[in-house]
Amino acid sequence: MQKEIIIAGFGGQGVLFGGQVVAYAAMDLGKEVTWIPSYGPEMRGGTANCTVVIADEEIGSPFAEHPSLGIALNLPSFDKYEELLEKGGTLVVNKSMVDRGPKRGDIHILFVPCNQIAEEIGDRKLLNMVAVGALLSALPEIDLKDIEKALEHHMPARHRDLLPKNFEALRRGYEVAQAQ
Repeated sequence: MQKEIIIAGFGGQGVLFGGQVVAYAAMDLGKEVTWIPSYGPEMRGGTANCTVVIADEEIGSPFAEHPSLGIALNLPSFDKYEELLEKGGTLVVNKSMVDRGPKRGDIHILFVPCNQIAEEIGDRKLLNMVAVGALLSALPEIDLKDIEKALEHHMPARHRDLLPKNFEALRRGYEVAQAQ
């Protein structure tokens, strides 16, 4: 088994942290993992993405030319990664920031209102965890409890009070994706 995941959006949307949490959860499960961040010089508002590769065996390359899974948190990311996703793959799209439908019919697209759900929970910064929760509906190798454990073990101490809201964001994203 090898899963290649791309997570993309604007800087400040938690793109890199979302990828780290998925990578930590897989690593904690004993999987082989790579996490490669990429971002422009502007941290907030610039583009950001990361690639996570999860495998049962040693990973030959940490790069994903045509990932099977992805998260697009904004329209430019949707425009770019919808085209690159592997046929039959799944792309979670932040419906709160994307105003068009899919161009491809050979991939599964989950439209999730990540910003809206995060705001309902009370913290707009949680949109990344809403998207990660939705992604888990297409990643059976990792479940919600695995991501929750990764957050508990790897979240900085200064943010530990946010764990319950992060857990709620994960669950809400997962539920919306499952309903599709």
